[in-house]
Amino acid sequence: MELKEAIENRRSIRKYQAIDVPDVLIEDLIECARLAPSAKNRQPWEFLIVRGETKNQIADIMLEDELATRETELAEKKSSVPTTARVIREAPVLILVFKEYDENWTTGDTLSIGGAVEHICLRATDMGLGSLWIRDTAYTQKEIAKLVGEEKELISAISIGYPNQEPHQRPRKELNEILKWYK
Repeated sequence: MELKEAIENRRSIRKYQAIDVPDVLIEDLIECARLAPSAKNRQPWEFLIVRGETKNQIADIMLEDELATRETELAEKKSSVPTTARVIREAPVLILVFKEYDENWTTGDTLSIGGAVEHICLRATDMGLGSLWIRDTAYTQKEIAKLVGEEKELISAISIGYPNQEPHQRPRKELNEILKWYK
């Protein structure tokens, strides 16, 4: 698959087949992430692969927190958490993306990690795998990090598996809505 084709075909997958993903494919995804550009070549990422019961415990942590805050202002912002937790349970693999706590590098490291995550999502598409770039772990990042024994900051997560859906591309803004030329 050519790069542009992978970009055009990449979708957020929220339903997965009950088929495990071989370690060699996961290693391939992480190798592609490793090659992503990063601010000052800091390569701030650390990837933790989670499967099975621990993966389900992460979903439970997210659901418990969502239930506890249902009556607050934050509840509306967390409305996607139950769906995300279901996706995490259904996907055979969850990749947690950590970085060191460092206020001086928050923006650069976070942008760099975004590039690495995008490399994973595009390579997954290229290999016939589905992925979902997950932000909802942000609400419970400290609890999730504690569960898996990490003292770093959880920035994001990615579910990986063989897709059990073929969603259409979601609406995109037209090029003339996002592109400006300085004169």
